[in-house]
Amino acid sequence: MSLRINDIAPDFTAETTQGTIHFHEWIGDNWAVLFSHPKDFTPVCTTELGAVAALEDQFAARGAKVIGLSVDQVSDHSKWAQDIEDVTGHTVKYPLIGDPELKIAKLYDMLPADAGDSCEGRTPANNATARAVFVIGPDKRIKLTLTYPMTTGRNFDEILRVLDSIQLTAKHRVATPANWKQGQEVIITGAVSNEDAAKIFPGYKTVKPYLRTTAQPE
Repeated sequence: MSLRINDIAPDFTAETTQGTIHFHEWIGDNWAVLFSHPKDFTPVCTTELGAVAALEDQFAARGAKVIGLSVDQVSDHSKWAQDIEDVTGHTVKYPLIGDPELKIAKLYDMLPADAGDSCEGRTPANNATARAVFVIGPDKRIKLTLTYPMTTGRNFDEILRVLDSIQLTAKHRVATPANWKQGQEVIITGAVSNEDAAKIFPGYKTVKPYLRTTAQPE
């Protein structure tokens, strides 16, 4: 099953470092960021989990919950948490999903259906494609998907930036330009007529007939 933006994020029940969760129930009325890892005790992922721990309050301020997944046992996750704190100085307080039977990795199309049904004997290279990020809205629909190579650590400041954009554009009839950051000008969507734009976004600028910009709405 190939997952695309606006698809319903598949629901599942899983064991985590914070007990059993039912994913959609766990999300509730929040936004969610699910990010996956090919195996515990891997170097790049160790730095990533610490980076997210450092940013967890910033995600929470945006109404977003974070949750990690690694293709290993929950008991291994708990041991890994100490290494993460030793390396990065940050304590992982968000849940980490155990996926020893590869069920969730397959459900989210991170591993092929014929990948087997056990994490035992698998190397990080076998699970290389389990390095995805999914941003999921309160409506349980996928808003963003990203997949990174094993040798490139993820930029979670970028995930925060995208989350800001998604939340802003969900509320207002605008889009965000390349490299946009909070407080910068935005683009008025093509669905808004010039007449309506003058009422909704007074003083907007026409750069091209198809490109109109305005100050970021409050």
